[in-house]
Amino acid sequence: QHGFGIGQMIRANSSDALQVDTGSLYPALHRLERAGWIDAKWDRSEKGQHVRVYRITPSGRKRLAAERTKWDRMTQAIAGILNPPRERES
Repeated sequence: QHGFGIGQMIRANSSDALQVDTGSLYPALHRLERAGWIDAKWDRSEKGQHVRVYRITPSGRKRLAAERTKWDRMTQAIAGILNPPRERES
């Protein structure tokens, strides 16, 4: 997708809870591209405008899988803190 579409997707898939400012999105996309986790090429949008289109690379998919695993562990840890098991009453 192009950058604007990525921002829209994040917003829509989070029920408007997450909104990424273009001032944050594009530098992040450039960092991901430099790291080799996404590829970018110039294309034309549905409206005929020149847009930069981003796609995840195989190494990006591996990194994403690793980050998801770390995220899952972190959310489980936080859930354990927020919802500790109740101690048995004597």
